[in-house]
Parts: sequence; structure tokens; C-alpha cells
Amino acid sequence: MSFPAKYPSLNATELTGEAQKILERIIRVAFPHAKFPDSAYHRMVDRVVAEADSSTWFRVVLTQGLLTLDAQSEKHFTDLPDDRALAVLRRIADLEFFGFIRRTTVLSMYDDPDVWEVLGYQGESFSKGGYLERGFDDLDWLPSPRIEESEEDLVEIGPLPYPVAAATVPYTSAGSAAAKAAGPDTAAGSKATANKTTGGTQS
Repeated sequence: MSFPAKYPSLNATELTGEAQKILERIIRVAFPHAKFPDSAYHRMVDRVVAEADSSTWFRVVLTQGLLTLDAQSEKHFTDLPDDRALAVLRRIADLEFFGFIRRTTVLSMYDDPDVWEVLGYQGESFSKGGYLERGFDDLDWLPSPRIEESEEDLVEIGPLPYPVAAATVPYTSAGSAAAKAAGPDTAAGSKATANKTTGGTQS
């Protein structure tokens, strides 16, 4: 959403170097990973700024939010220890500018190849021939499977405690065993009864 004709000054709104430092501090506090390289956080800052640049509204909201963040504490946000900085972020968790940072980071932070390496993810495999011949079973974080036989006694399963009736009616051309088991033809029986009552003959 932008209004360059009515509010031309909005298009000139940009993040200062200080604001970008605050942005990186927010991302580090909200997504703390000690083993993630600094380069991943730097790229995340660039990604958030690039996403904000695509919309005048988000650029203004993000800029104003970052510049007023210090009002939430008695010290500069970048100078706060992690626990106090996290407490500040909890107070602004419902604000739109922080929601924008959080959404963008969730969708982009873990799509970084440097982050994949730290997390042990090898990336997509289709272009490399799939996983089958590339360590499909190299999950060293799972316990080793038990391959020895169990020491538990096996339970013997004997015959059933009741007899099982077997079908004794053979299949003939006059009808199947299922048809015979179903009983006589009701329609034929009705015709025979009617003929006997009226003295007629069955055609």
C-alpha cells in the first residue's frame, strides 16, 4: 500500500544503520541459536529490509517500530542483556511491525544453506539423484536397533475351543451352495400354493 502522490515523504523513509542494528538484535533475541553463523543473521536483516521495501506501509511501520523500541526500556535495546531484551519483545509481540519481522524470519531463516549445515540438513536431493544412494540410513541420532532375539517365552496358540462347520453342499448346475443354503424359491412356492388352491395347473 503506497500513496506517493499524496504522501511523497513516505517513499523517502529508509532504515538507518542504527535501525538495522536494532533489527538484527531483535532477530537474535527472538531466534537464539548459538551455533548459527553471524552471516545468517546478517542476511536475515537484508531479507526483512527487502521485504519491507516492497511495501511503503510495511517500510514505514517497520522503521517507526524500530526507532521507538527504546521507549520500552530504560536502556538502549541493543545494550540490554538477553533476558531483558526478550521481556521487551514479549511486550510488543502483538504489534504489527514485530509480527512482520517474525513472519519473515520464520519463512526465511531456516531456508539458509549455512543454517542447513548447522542443523544437519543436506538440502534437496532430487538434483543429486535422491536420498537412496546418499546416506538414506545415516541417522546417527537414533538409537541402534536391537537385532538379537528376545528372551521372552513365546505363547503357544492351540486349536480353537469350538468346532468349525465346513460347507457340505456341493455346487451343481441347478444352483450354487449359497443359493441352496438360502432356502427354496419363495416365488415358485407361492405359485404352487395358488394353483393348488384354485385347482389350476402350473404353466
